[in-house]
Amino acid sequence: MSEIILINVSGRDKPGLTSEMTSIMAQYDIRILDIGQAVIHDYLTWGILVEVPGDRESSSVLKDLLFRMHELEQDVSFKPVSKEDYQHWVEGKGKARYIVTLLSRAISAEQIAKVSAVTAEHGLNIDNITRLSGRPAVDAAVDASKACIEFSVRGTPPDLDQLRQDFLNIGNQLGVDIAFQEDSIFRRNRRLVVFDMDSTLIEAEVIDELAKEAGVGEQVSEITELAMQGKLDFKQSFEKRVALLEGLSEDVLERIAQRLKLTEGAERLISTLRGLGYKTAILSGGFNYFAEGLQEKLGIDYVFANELEIKDGKVTGRVTGRVVDGERKAELLDELAEKEGIGRQQVIAVGDGANDLPMLSRAGLGVAFRAKPLVKESAKHSISNLGLDAILYLIGFRDREAGGQI
Repeated sequence: MSEIILINVSGRDKPGLTSEMTSIMAQYDIRILDIGQAVIHDYLTWGILVEVPGDRESSSVLKDLLFRMHELEQDVSFKPVSKEDYQHWVEGKGKARYIVTLLSRAISAEQIAKVSAVTAEHGLNIDNITRLSGRPAVDAAVDASKACIEFSVRGTPPDLDQLRQDFLNIGNQLGVDIAFQEDSIFRRNRRLVVFDMDSTLIEAEVIDELAKEAGVGEQVSEITELAMQGKLDFKQSFEKRVALLEGLSEDVLERIAQRLKLTEGAERLISTLRGLGYKTAILSGGFNYFAEGLQEKLGIDYVFANELEIKDGKVTGRVTGRVVDGERKAELLDELAEKEGIGRQQVIAVGDGANDLPMLSRAGLGVAFRAKPLVKESAKHSISNLGLDAILYLIGFRDREAGGQI
């Protein structure tokens, strides 16, 4: 009768170790059932689950492996596995799989302890832990750094909403972001990313900047804040704010455009997405003048925003055409997906305000970015502590794949 054996090897990593071990096994017609390895700071941990044929002596292959690994200064251990235990393990591999992504300026033991505790409490088992971010410099300033660890977990959590709430509570407590998503074929097969503009791609609400120039800054800011929190209907609040801009000189628009600051990570994210063949779009409740400027600067494929009406060089206090509100953003997401020949699951949507929630819920991956509390709690995923380029981690890209350090 055949035997199943788990072999673990550890020691200083060096070229040829895998070849040495598997060459010995090949002499005994060993069947490989599972294999994996990790290297941390040039130290190797290597595991392989094998089946030794019934007509072979397991003691012989184990003796040969032990001798050769000793020569190569590697520690090796063997553990027999029963057929029943192996079958139970195989059946467990058929359970649902999820990805938990931990995003922070710097990863601490406490963060990992709390995340892993929540996964265990909800019946999830961690299969793999992978670092997606580059190796941090010891003397690097924490507020300028970024770190990401990805956990591959399996199981069937009894209450997904409660699991997400528990992760959100940890994130708020420790100042980190924790994303939880199904590990599906779509995760690294997204093709379109749509962005809100104000307070998402840029670090400002343009209408507030216009209001300051018009001398109605406080009035407009109050309305904006209420709208972003979901306490006012967006379309009505938008009309009220735009009306207060009546008489503003159109020369002001260029001045404001020049001082708008891109959000941290925006340029890196867009350039990386473009390089990978993604399409990008701005779906904004702001104004075309500024959105089109960003389109030219960043290389955005599509822009949909509001057209500020100007007559005789002055803002009239009205917009032309249909207002791009939350409902319209969701419709535009669908239209663009259809145009690109993809499904909603292949779309990523990013926004910060209550009027972004419809498109965030419509997309395969909706991300509330540095969002208001209501939006953060309502969206399935949020990023509050890193820049926009942290979205690359959510779709599984390592820094070295996205032009970063290894």
